[in-house]
Amino acid sequence: MVGTWFLCRGFTTLAGLLLLPFGSLAASQIEDQAEQFFRSGHTNNWAVLVCTSRFWFNYRHVANTLSVYRSVKRLGIPDSHIVLMLADDMACNPRNPKPATVYSHKNMELNVYGDDVEVDYRSYVVTVENFLRVLTGRIPPSTPRSKRLLSDDRSNILIYMTGHGGNGFLKFQDSEEITNIELADAFEQMWQKRRYNELLFIIDTCQGASMYERFYSPNIMALASSQVGEDSLSHQPDPAIGVHLMDRYTFYVLEFLEEINPASQTNMNDLFQVCPKSLCVSTPGHRTDPFQRDPKHVLITDFFGSVRKVEITTETISLQPDSGIMKSSHEKAGMDEELMEPLKYAEQLPVAQIIHQKPKLKDWHPPGGFILGLWALIIMVFFKTYGIKHMKFIF
Repeated sequence: MVGTWFLCRGFTTLAGLLLLPFGSLAASQIEDQAEQFFRSGHTNNWAVLVCTSRFWFNYRHVANTLSVYRSVKRLGIPDSHIVLMLADDMACNPRNPKPATVYSHKNMELNVYGDDVEVDYRSYVVTVENFLRVLTGRIPPSTPRSKRLLSDDRSNILIYMTGHGGNGFLKFQDSEEITNIELADAFEQMWQKRRYNELLFIIDTCQGASMYERFYSPNIMALASSQVGEDSLSHQPDPAIGVHLMDRYTFYVLEFLEEINPASQTNMNDLFQVCPKSLCVSTPGHRTDPFQRDPKHVLITDFFGSVRKVEITTETISLQPDSGIMKSSHEKAGMDEELMEPLKYAEQLPVAQIIHQKPKLKDWHPPGGFILGLWALIIMVFFKTYGIKHMKFIF
């Protein structure tokens, strides 16, 4: 009896030892899946998009910012989580041959202004002070929610800036500038106030890499269009508009983002390679040492996309509906279908016909100076016919 007990105990121990590797393997797989699901740890996304340049010849900087705005909205970040700052209104500029439009591609193929752009800070309101206040949250209580960066310690933030800059500074409105030290201190304030989980900083300007040299806060990844001592060059001149439409670096970044969808597994290492020197002419740079995760494990959509808030519960929720309720609902639905008339699509004008239809003829109005010229002609004919001696009969 005792021998039988020892034999059974031995077999049980041996089986446990044999199953131990399989159990640890299954546990490691579960941990890997959990790590993949919670790889970023963020619950919401925000974007701060800033164009700092004024004047018509800086058209491309507004187009840069609006193109990034279009991409992040397409990938899921709503307007309520985007702070858009445009230092000039190119869409309403009197020199714009196509009012209420801003194009980012030659031959006017893509209007990035659209009819749903929500500009939060416009014209002379785009200042260094207001930009820093948005980042740090030090804004007046009367400021509407649409102009606030309401992020928290679970927020991933994309900050994109474009304009004219130099070694260690970026100009605002051609009248003031923000330095790399001020920007680094603002990011440190954000970290101390728990206003971000991870932050992606992208800047398209001359000597852009100098703007992230002074960063000292954790969880920041930075990209720039050029190294110190290099200029960032423009791209796609348009003869009809008379200016360049975009900058080279932003153009190729957006071309890359057009291939991204919300479920994409493309990582940040792929973004680092989108604009080599052969295309950008300048040398793009990036800095990842303050960032805790490996860039190859960071998805593009961690910053350019959006996540939905998920609440985890330990309660058991039954997904089987009550049979009585289901039966009554089916009967009611059947009665509604009998009473309802069959649905049909309304006749619509084909898209091709809309695009190629002739524009409506405008009402004719005499050109400027036409009436004045007509009176001058009448007076000349009168003098030629009657001469000055008949003027006394008129006056």
